Amino acid sequence: MKSSYTIPRNLLDGLEAFLRVAERRSFREAAEDLGVSPSAISQTVRQLEERIGVPLFIRTTRSVGLTEAGALFHAQSAPAFASLVNAWEGARTYGGRPAGLLRLNMPRSVVPILIEPIIADFCARYPDVDVEVTGEDALIDLAASGHDAGIRVGELLEADMISVRLSPAFRFVTVASPAYLAAHGRPYAPIDLKQHNCIRQRISSGAMMPWRLLDGNRSIEVAVKGRVIVNDMASVVSLAQRGMGLAQVSEPLVLGQVRDGELEVVLGNMATSSPGLFLHYPGHAQVLPKLRAFIDHVKAAVASGMLDRLIPPA
Repeated sequence: MKSSYTIPRNLLDGLEAFLRVAERRSFREAAEDLGVSPSAISQTVRQLEERIGVPLFIRTTRSVGLTEAGALFHAQSAPAFASLVNAWEGARTYGGRPAGLLRLNMPRSVVPILIEPIIADFCARYPDVDVEVTGEDALIDLAASGHDAGIRVGELLEADMISVRLSPAFRFVTVASPAYLAAHGRPYAPIDLKQHNCIRQRISSGAMMPWRLLDGNRSIEVAVKGRVIVNDMASVVSLAQRGMGLAQVSEPLVLGQVRDGELEVVLGNMATSSPGLFLHYPGHAQVLPKLRAFIDHVKAAVASGMLDRLIPPA
């Protein structure tokens, strides 16, 4: 006897809304992303919860979190939804010009330095491609979050990713404002950092970003203390400019401030280097025309030397 399989009607209704709320941890921000009202998002998610039969979110006046059922549903539905979107866009653009929504993920500090200078030209060349840039410092699973590609420093790339170099290697430098150095003195050796207020950064794992310096040809990790902890490098730079303490940041972020005398580099002969920035995307995923167009656009910018001017080599 032939088996009969029936797919429930409206099975996917509300799934995109659910995934956006889960990603943003906010109904308001998800509504802004999708161009609808927060009440519409909330109603759509409630209808999805009613069809499934369990609550997916824990809602309070201050936060939105996933229930155990919601976390399980998210883990399994996010990559499936991304595959459906890719299949739809792949079929729609098969043999045609690049089109659709291109979603990029990268550290917040990279957006003004690297992406803003090239994104306008890309959008002008490809009017049928919309671009959504998510700036965040947390390391995410691109496929599970629905992003087409991301930008990371070389040491954080995963082995199964395809990567395209965007910048030459650059240094991580220790900086401070002239006012801070005048008041607290200038460090001349790693041990001197123990006497200074150091602005620290907490990374997505919950750990503090380590401070590293070169001791000859050997990289050493230095334990530092400080009264202020933030979770993104742009804030570290801003606080250093305000004289809050020493900061260790990627050199391209502070080239202008150092040139203008707002910050000074200390321990410059002990600065470590990063392999540079890379565009990366899942190696197992089909490269849709919209992403291929962006990759080719970035490669052209790299070949022209444009990105080298934005991020001078170490």
